[in-house]
Order: sequence, then C-alpha cells, then structure tokens
Amino acid sequence: MTQLSTLLGATAALALAAGAAVASPAVIFDLGGKFDRSFNESAFNGAERWREETGQSYAEFELTAEPQREQAIRRFAEQGHDPVIMVGFMSATPLEQIAPDYPETTFVIVDAVVDQPNVRSVVFNEHEGSYLVGMLAAMASETGTVGFVGGMDIPLIRKFACGYAQGVKAVNPDATVLVNFTGTTPAAWNDPARGSELTLAQISQGADVVYAAAGGTGVGVLQTAADRGILSIGVDSNQNYLHPGQVLTSMIKRVDNAVYEAMAGGEGLETGVQVMGVANDGVGWALDEHNEALITEEMRAAVTEAEEKIASGELQVHDYMTDETCPALTF
Repeated sequence: MTQLSTLLGATAALALAAGAAVASPAVIFDLGGKFDRSFNESAFNGAERWREETGQSYAEFELTAEPQREQAIRRFAEQGHDPVIMVGFMSATPLEQIAPDYPETTFVIVDAVVDQPNVRSVVFNEHEGSYLVGMLAAMASETGTVGFVGGMDIPLIRKFACGYAQGVKAVNPDATVLVNFTGTTPAAWNDPARGSELTLAQISQGADVVYAAAGGTGVGVLQTAADRGILSIGVDSNQNYLHPGQVLTSMIKRVDNAVYEAMAGGEGLETGVQVMGVANDGVGWALDEHNEALITEEMRAAVTEAEEKIASGELQVHDYMTDETCPALTF
C-alpha cells in the first residue's frame, strides 16, 4: 500500500467511524514540500491561519511524485472533502479530467486556469510584483548587472523574468539582466545546489543582485548570494529573514490568502477565475526589520509611485503569458 493510500484510507476510516461524511477542506501541496520556504509554504501558512481561526481541521498531502496527483485529487473528492485545493500549475491537466466526475465537489487550483463549472482558478499578476522588485534591484545595483534564476523553464516563470527585466530597465535602461533557468522538469523546483551554481555563474558576469523564482531551489540562490556578499531577492513568501541585511526584498505572492479564502468559502465557494495582482494586494514586495536598512527613502518612494500607477492602470506591465514576447528581455 502506498503512503498516499495509507493516509487517505485512514482518513476515510475515521470518517466512517464517526458516522458522518467528511466535509472539511483538503490541500494538496506540490513537489518541493510544504516547508520549501516559498510557494508551498505560503499555501501552508494560509491553511494554518484558517485552522487556527476556526478551530477546524483539514486534510493534506505532499506530492513526492507526478503519478500521485490524480490519485490524491480523486481520493479526496471521493471522501467528500470540499473544497479540494491543489497548489501548482502541474495539477491542471489531471483536474481538467477529474472535475467533471465529481460535479458536487468544488476544486481550487492555484497558478492555473481549469475551465470547469466546479473549479475556482486562482492566478496572479506575478509580472507586476516582479516589476517592482526589478526597480529595487536596479536602484540597489552598483555594477549595472543583475540576475534572475528561475526554476522550471515554463511561460509562468518567464512571466516573472519579463516583469523583473521591465522594472530594471525602467530605472536603468542600460542595465544588463542575466537570466538562467534550473531545468525543464519538475525537479527544477527542488535543486538548491543547481541554484547555487547558476548564482555563482551570474556573479562571475558581474551580477550584484539576483532574483530567485525557483521554489526550493531558490534557497540555494539566496544562500550563495549571502555567502558571496551580494544581494538577493526572495519570492512568493517573505524570505527576508533567511539572510537579514542581505536579502534586498521578496516578491510576495499571496498564495496564503488564496488558500485561506478558499477554505473560508467552504462548500459555497464561488468558482471561476480569480486574478490577484497589485490592485487587490495579491502581489507586492516585502519591507520589514530584516531589509529596511537596504531600502532608501528614494527607493521606497519610487516603488510606491509605481504601485499606485499599476493599481490605477496608468502603468501597464507586459504579461508574457498573454504575449510570449518581452520588451525588455530576449530569452
């Protein structure tokens, strides 16, 4: 019996023993684990906030292999969990096939769109948040060269890179933006050693600020940047605390809010596409006691102005996902 079968089978047995169907939410964390200090951990924090505030429980599973996706979604739906929340775009394909089989169950997917009547799809304007941290990178850089280390080379991560480069170029049109991706398979999200190698390569080319958008791989990027005395930029969760005084900022992607709101919505949760961007606090940048000494008043004022313009629509950041070109970068 697999780990997943054991876990889910035990959950079902408890429900039968209680004499009632399970009605609690369920969360499926993506590869890299719920303690990746990034994307998954943000989702976990949202789930935990809901649990602490309500006193209720939720089921969870951490994927360790691709074949587990379909099994986890189906088992949670069969047990009556509602909503069934999955974190990560890789669950889109199995969910597209599975959702029609459980029309009474509400599914939530973060980072992808699945066009089914019982699915809530939460996507983010990562390009907007990346633009803001790109501005900060350009203002903090002394060499005029900054870096970007992405995880899996997919349009979504190119969206981060493109927004970042636009922000950099808005401040310094002559800046150089170095871009590398960790790989082309899901293993790219959990390879800190490779992240470290790419960071060292970018440092050798003059980068003195490196932005990591690579899940667990980013831990290696931030560590190497700190070891070599350059600045880094975290992603998804606020990662400023990992290396106080050396993480310039973090591009916050409020996956925690997406998961919390899905759980709070319960069985009556509204389905369809939900877009979270600068205008509704879905993305932003982190300022706290760990990085405040790195952010000057000039930097703060410039980024605040850009935030306001993006929120109002006056400033439009190019979205690579809608047009796979980038005005500030050539892939």
